[in-house]
Order: sequence, then C-alpha cells, then structure tokens
Amino acid sequence: MKATLRRPASTFRRAAAAAALLGLCALGSAQAQNLPDLFAAARAHDATFVAAQAQFEAERARAAQALAGVRPSVALSGGAHWTHSDSSLPGPTRSSNRQNLSLGASQPLFRPANQLALQQAELALQAAQARLQSAEQELIVRTAQATFDLLAAQDSLRFIEAQQTAVAEQLAAARRLFEVGATTITDAREAQARFDLVRAQHIAATNALLVRQLELEQLVGRAGVRPWHLPEGVALPVPDPSATMPSWVERAQNAHPMLRQAEAGLQIAALEVQRAQAARGPTVDATAQLQLVRAPALGLPASGNVSQRDASIGIQFNLPLYTGGALQNRIAEAVALQTRARAELDAAQRSVSQATRSAYLGLVSGTGQVQALEAAQASSQSALDANRLGFEVGVRINIDVLNAQSQLFDTKARLARARYELLLGTLRLRLASGVLTAEDLQPIAALLRAPGQ
Repeated sequence: MKATLRRPASTFRRAAAAAALLGLCALGSAQAQNLPDLFAAARAHDATFVAAQAQFEAERARAAQALAGVRPSVALSGGAHWTHSDSSLPGPTRSSNRQNLSLGASQPLFRPANQLALQQAELALQAAQARLQSAEQELIVRTAQATFDLLAAQDSLRFIEAQQTAVAEQLAAARRLFEVGATTITDAREAQARFDLVRAQHIAATNALLVRQLELEQLVGRAGVRPWHLPEGVALPVPDPSATMPSWVERAQNAHPMLRQAEAGLQIAALEVQRAQAARGPTVDATAQLQLVRAPALGLPASGNVSQRDASIGIQFNLPLYTGGALQNRIAEAVALQTRARAELDAAQRSVSQATRSAYLGLVSGTGQVQALEAAQASSQSALDANRLGFEVGVRINIDVLNAQSQLFDTKARLARARYELLLGTLRLRLASGVLTAEDLQPIAALLRAPGQ
C-alpha cells in the first residue's frame, strides 16, 4: 500500500519568492553601508548619545557660570516716584515727583569659597567630558552589535534556505525510491517531517531578520539599511599575545572614563568640604557706587527741583558669628559625601577591573570557539559526504543523511555567529578598558565586503 505524501515544491517556491522580494526591496531602498558609515549615522541620530551631548553642553555652561564668583559685578537701577499731599490743615495742596538713577559695582577681594567653586566647576566639566566619552564608546559597541546581529540573521536565513533545498532534494529522492520499492515509507515520512521542520525554521528566521533590520534602522535613523557582510573564510585578527590580562587591566585603571569621572567626583567632594569650612571665615569685597537724584527742593521758598550726584567707593567686610548650627552641619554633610565619593571610586575601580578581565577571557574564548567550529564544519562536511555516499550504496538510510545535513548547516550558522562575536569581543575589550575609539572600527571594516562581493 502506498501512502500519500505532501508535495513541498509549491510551498518552497512561495518561500523563495518571498525571500527574493524582500531582497529586491532592500536593494532598491538604500545603498550598502560599511560599519563606520553606520556609526556616523547612529552618532547623529541616537537619542541616548544626543542626550549625552546636550548634557555635556549644559555642564560646559554651568562651569562658565562659576567664573561669575570671581569676576566683578555691575548693576544699574533707577526709579521715578510721584507724590501728592492733601492735608486738612490750612495750606496749599502739594504734588511732587522724584527720579533716581544708581550705578553700583562690586569686586570680590577675598572669597575662598568662590575660588573653590571655580575649581569644582572645572572638575565637573572634566567629569561631563568623561561621561560623553563613555556614551560614545557604548554607541560604537551598540552599532556594531546591531549590525552583526542583522548580518548573523541574514546568514542564518541563508543557511536555512540552503538546508531547505537540500532536504527537498532528499525528500524527492526518498519518494522515488519508495515508488520503485527500494525503500520503506518511513524514509519518505522522515524526509517530509524534516522538510516541515526546516520550513518552520525558515519562517522564524525570516521574522528574526525583519526584527534585526528594524533594530538597526531605528539606531541609525535610516530605512533599508544594508550593511557590508563578513565573507566566509576571511582570516580574523587574533589577540596580541603580548597584551596580557594584567596589561589590559592596567590600561583600564589609567584611561577608563568611568574612573576619571569618579576621581573628579572625589576631588569635587573634597573641595566641597573646604568650601563648607571656608564659609565660617571672613569675606572682603570692593564696592563702588554712583547715584543721581532729582527731587523737589525742600525748605526753599521757591518751588522747583534740584539734582544731586553722590559717588562712593569702599571695602566691605563680612564675618558670620552665629548661624544657628547651619555651617557646622554643612561641614558634616560635606565630609559624609566625600566618604561616599571615595567608596564610589573604589567600586568603580573594582567594576572596571572585573569587566576588563571578563572581556579579555571572552575574547580568548571566542578565538578558541571560532577555531573549533571551523574544524567542526570541515568534519561535518566530510560526514555529510560519507553519509550521502553510504545512502547511494545502501549502507546508510535517509535519516542519516538528513541528520548530517542538519548538523552541517547548524555548524555553519554557529560559526558565522561566533565570527561576529569574535569581532565584537575586540571592541568589548577596548570598551571595558576605556580605550575604544571610532578609529577601532576601521580594521573591522577592512574585513567586510559590500553585498554581492
């Protein structure tokens, strides 16, 4: 008795047509872009980085404000007043008007707190610059991550399509052998089940590709992005054997923006203690004033207005004697905040060291994984060839060939993903040590090729 089997040809053609249509739409929507171009687009569009830039500009303006504490201040004031007097006593009703104009200036001569505030502002600007550098470094890795996720999804879909074609051929061969009685219905049904499984994987891989495409487009602010890909067989850079884990950790301790930010925070906290202590001491300012007044003449029988001009210059001294305990408690608060800043610096140093060690071990492990998967791919290809030959001569069954095919294409997908992860590992290590720059994308970009190459 012959069993009825589903014909996969029409389904496969529809899937292939959909994939081709997706590719044509991508080809017509945008030009291919290499990794540095995508980073430049992300740098101009990413909301997180744009917010970090705006925060840096705000800190720059705030630092400039601290200069006002050591610079002279000048103010101009004036006023006009009209007065009407109506008394119950005998006498005329009086109306008068008065105008005054005053120009005053002040120059701090001895204000230690203002000098300390200026130093704090300069340190705060350095901390803001370190935060901006960290944001840029993180954007570099995020751009590379999104790009390689999309490329890995493309490779995965390509391998699944190749596996789908191979399974369809094996299914057709199993049908032919079953029709001539050379095999059982089991082989044909196993091939049909494997084809249905691969078809489901194809649907999931297509959806994953669309999601990765949207993620990269959202990051760079462009539609139809087509990043350059990493060709098979391209030699990847290997870690420098002279760059050991301790050397990377030392670089991180010397250059990481997070540590520079924490160090600036500790210095700011120490200066705040000095500012709080300086508030108990005296302050001295130089003052000058010029005042012009026009008012009615008083005590003169003739009506009319007189003008008066007064000029003064002097020194103003101020010393707080009792503030209700405010100054003492402010000093205690500043000391506690300094202790917190010191603890935050210690935590940042440990975190950076741990992250650098983890990134270094990840890079070394990634290198070994790529080498192992390359050997596994060669072994899987040999196993598939042997199973196909055995199937042809009758010593292997159909499921053996299907399993060998599945193992080969799964190994290829894992190898492609591992190669991208190895490239990301080089960026993550430099990010963890705080030395990552946009120029570090150039060696990776040199390995990539435009679509179709």
